[in-house]
Amino acid sequence: MDSLIGTYECKTDTKGRVMLSSGLKKQLEGVLHEGFVLKRSVFQPCLELYPMAEWNKVMEQVGKLNRFVKKNNDFIRLFTAGVKNIELDASGRLLLPKDLLAYSKISKEVVLSSAVSIIEIWDKELYEKAIDGAMDDFAELAEQVMGGLNTEEDELS
Repeated sequence: MDSLIGTYECKTDTKGRVMLSSGLKKQLEGVLHEGFVLKRSVFQPCLELYPMAEWNKVMEQVGKLNRFVKKNNDFIRLFTAGVKNIELDASGRLLLPKDLLAYSKISKEVVLSSAVSIIEIWDKELYEKAIDGAMDDFAELAEQVMGGLNTEEDELS
């Protein structure tokens, strides 16, 4: 699967279901049948939706941790807390479990935001605050994170 593209707004219904947008569904066509894993984000008050193949890559890395080291064991427990297997229903909706809805403070309006190979699921108001709050420092962050990378053109000169 290539990287995902786009940010999509939608609404939850009374049961906590979210309709996956047609734009995302089209990008995920090849992996929809495999299902997904939904978990709490490590750094933000949002949820992360992993296509099963992407989740398996992460779990392969996590599985290499020595569980006889306390911090590794604690990390594994916290990282996998609340993790759920999720499938689209016949109507193309994702059911967001109540405990994860409470964690992420998702109410009615939702943002589905691509994040390379996963989808972040946000309460719309919290998403907008997170984006607005980060924009002030984005240029500096971009330089710190990406500024040291050389492009192929740089390497040739």
